[in-house]
Amino acid sequence: MEILASIVAFIIAITFHEAAHAWMADKLGDPTARLMGRLSLNPIVHYDPIGTSILLILVILHAFHFPVIPFGWAKPVRFDPYNLKYPRRDSALIALAGPVSNLLIAVIASILIRLAIAPFSPFGMLTIFLLPLIYLNVLLAVFNLLPIHPLDGGKIFIALLPAREAADADLFLNRYGMIILFFLIFASVNGSSPLTAFLGPLLNLILGILLPGPALI
Repeated sequence: MEILASIVAFIIAITFHEAAHAWMADKLGDPTARLMGRLSLNPIVHYDPIGTSILLILVILHAFHFPVIPFGWAKPVRFDPYNLKYPRRDSALIALAGPVSNLLIAVIASILIRLAIAPFSPFGMLTIFLLPLIYLNVLLAVFNLLPIHPLDGGKIFIALLPAREAADADLFLNRYGMIILFFLIFASVNGSSPLTAFLGPLLNLILGILLPGPALI
């Protein structure tokens, strides 16, 4: 049941994340994602054969308590910046929409889990689904907010910089972002990756707020 709950949580987290990108792009004037069928809660349209499969396998391994960091990607939501009124700002808003949707799901699940564990609640069994839903959505949101390309945080970071510095940073991150990201995930420092050392305390803080008991990390 725990494995099934993790798979369901994974599908919900990825689907809403990508659909939120598409929804925001459409609201800001670019119909590209909608015309490509990405403005949808059908998980199939957001599935990437390589990235999503890798992420699903790692999520399952994590549910079996293997010491892995769920890492992968869904099919990117494409948009045309020429259709946006303020390309830099609007690109950042499109990027931000994904992590925000995950945090909103985590907050809703946090409210539901408190109702489920209340005395005499008939929904106690829901906790087995709500716990991984909170964990995976928080993890996906925080991870994607790292200011590195190709993550959402990279686009947000570029939008916050002055134009000249933004162009230089964008060029640098396009060249070296994946190398930096792989180093953060797979390098080992005192037996753990730099990403775990950095994100662990932040995840614990957020999970400590959202969960009625101790954090999961």
